[in-house]
Amino acid sequence: MITPPDLTDHAFYINRELSWLEFNRRCLNQALDPTLPLLERVRFLSIFSNNLDEFFMVRVSGIKEQAAQGITDTTADGLTPAQQLAEIRARALPMMHEQRRVLHDDLIPKLHDAGIALLRVEDLSAHCQAAMRAYFQSEVFPVLTPLAVDPGRPFPFISNLSLSLAVMMHDAQGRQRFARVKVPTGVLPRVIAVNEVAPRYGCLEEGQPLRFLFLEDLISANLDLLFPGMSILAATAFRVTRDTDMDITEEEASDLLETIAEGVRLRRFGQVVRMTIIDSVPDSILSLLVEHLELSPEDVYLLRSPLGMNDLAQLANLDFPALKFASYQPVLPAALTTEENIFSVIRKSDILLHHPYESFVPTIEFFEQAATDPQVLAIKTTLYRTGSKSPIVGALLKAQENGKQVAVLVELKARFDEENNIGWARALEAQGVHVVYGLMGLKTHAKISLVVRREADGVRRYVHLSTGNYNAGTARIYTDLALFTCQDEIAADATDLFNRLTGYANNAHYRKLLVAPEHLRPQIAALIERESDHARAGRPARLIFKMNSLVDSRLIRSLYEASGAGVQIDLLVRGICCLRPGVPGVSENINVRTLIGRFLEHARIFYFQNDGNEEIYMGSADLMPRNLDLRVETVFPVEAPSLKARILDEILATEMMDNYKAEQLHTDGTYSLLRPAEGEPTISAQSVFMGRARER
Repeated sequence: MITPPDLTDHAFYINRELSWLEFNRRCLNQALDPTLPLLERVRFLSIFSNNLDEFFMVRVSGIKEQAAQGITDTTADGLTPAQQLAEIRARALPMMHEQRRVLHDDLIPKLHDAGIALLRVEDLSAHCQAAMRAYFQSEVFPVLTPLAVDPGRPFPFISNLSLSLAVMMHDAQGRQRFARVKVPTGVLPRVIAVNEVAPRYGCLEEGQPLRFLFLEDLISANLDLLFPGMSILAATAFRVTRDTDMDITEEEASDLLETIAEGVRLRRFGQVVRMTIIDSVPDSILSLLVEHLELSPEDVYLLRSPLGMNDLAQLANLDFPALKFASYQPVLPAALTTEENIFSVIRKSDILLHHPYESFVPTIEFFEQAATDPQVLAIKTTLYRTGSKSPIVGALLKAQENGKQVAVLVELKARFDEENNIGWARALEAQGVHVVYGLMGLKTHAKISLVVRREADGVRRYVHLSTGNYNAGTARIYTDLALFTCQDEIAADATDLFNRLTGYANNAHYRKLLVAPEHLRPQIAALIERESDHARAGRPARLIFKMNSLVDSRLIRSLYEASGAGVQIDLLVRGICCLRPGVPGVSENINVRTLIGRFLEHARIFYFQNDGNEEIYMGSADLMPRNLDLRVETVFPVEAPSLKARILDEILATEMMDNYKAEQLHTDGTYSLLRPAEGEPTISAQSVFMGRARER
């Protein structure tokens, strides 16, 4: 008798944090790809940096706190907090070095050839240097505040993600002095366009490429003006990353909005978890910073300039169409190109939208038409990430003006969007909209809206459900799926869900929707188990799951059990995947792919073959403990045969055929690019989707 494997064995799991780093490595790999346009490669360098900042601010800070408290509990893969921190540094630092290598050795020379020069001050002509010094005196110098450190002036506070210069100097008596100069990137451009600035100060050099300087380099070149009479010994750029994860005790918060607002204000004061600093830093400056910032050696990352490469987005946004992806205009689905109002179209059949290939405009029109339609009685929606300029919020305000009943759940705890959401919550409340902030202890991550409309045959409810946020900006760069429907059972579920969010209607059962935190986990587990039962009985059994992250160890065990039963499992996981595929006797029937491309893959799709009676669900939830247990999530069925066929045969099938940007996850946790076999065509799923949308 064969002993079944112990599915709790650490060897069967990949560490969550290390898997995330591999995801960010795949983002970095896009910057290394010579087939991508130059400025898009620069943009991926910026994305890599922004991702890494958030990772240290939230994930690493939490692990450091665990290690500091002496916690030795292990993750599913068997690592303690201290071991995770060591592994994170061992993987992250080489990637940060590689990021700078590709910038300096590959992209900067190629950008120069294309007419974009990223320079240092000393690379400019003497005439242009004089003009930039005049610019510094006129426009930069007045903004700067040098802060000396001596017995009468303590070491200054260094805010989160701020870029600074540490300056060591001698005074007239030969005594060593130290000062910090903050690089004011919030009020001045970090990347200075020399061709725009220099002519204002008399440097009219013709025939030059577009030239750019980093602000910190210009400041460093003119420190004699900041510190007259001092002899500058060294100046080194450094940047700190702080713990920004807010700990909100909701039970003790009398006003959640004000509590969150205060947490946002205090975010910049968190403990330092990382300092990046130029690798040529003198020991005297480094030791002083380490002492005053209370850092350990493993918190310090010595790097080649520039630091804070998020700001390379300023270069990526230059108007050089030839150096960017060809422009793409999202299209309208044929069903929505008529003069009918959107409610008449939805009444005829459910409508599926595939963003960004298909336009987000119908979603905006859903709200705008509801706001002005005299037959609409009420609008209810959830807002998680809406952006700073939201046409949907504008429509909700107009609906309130027009006498509709409007209820909005604004999730104040949406990380790094708190300020936007606080502003929208206050604007909506000021207009008289019913605003709630969610359930105690839970984030509301569900993307769902309900419009109640009086019609000739009675009141009808229209529902919009989505895998992505109500954000017109990100809808152009995130791939998501959305469904318009007026099916009675889904509409009734939506009503019950909103009643639960705004009142005390704790419904124990939903007809069609899978709702977290009460029901989603057991229902997904049951659907996986049903597929295992089919396989054990010799019936066709297959699962295809597409998601951002797969972390939950209990559901990973369910997938291992399904694999062992003979279910064929294909997983499309953009980011973190803690499941280890291809383990003999455990996951031989599981294939894991990932796709990083022009657009950010964001949709979640769950396909169950179910012995030919196929079921497809989509929704807002990844298979992570936080989504399953700590959030309000909605996963909804797609039941129209034509839409199910489109999702399975067009969307999922095409993504699984991608051999241009897709990568395969191996048993050891590494990834490799998929490439077409000899004679096979190259298939880029995202390009195929753009082409199909245009054809439609």
